[in-house]
Amino acid sequence: MSYLGYVVAAYAVFVLVLAIDAIGSQLRLRRALQAARQRLQRQAARKAAAAAPSLQELER
Repeated sequence: MSYLGYVVAAYAVFVLVLAIDAIGSQLRLRRALQAARQRLQRQAARKAAAAAPSLQELER
């Protein structure tokens, strides 16, 4: 009795799961980097808005 089919199937499942895990990790990393960039942009915009003089007080 040959176990070649079982061994090939086991390796195929292993490679498939490994590929799915790698793709999922890459997508999570991409989302985390995008969120970090957006957070930095919001913080920079907040700092720029705080540094700019407010003209509303002068108009009243």
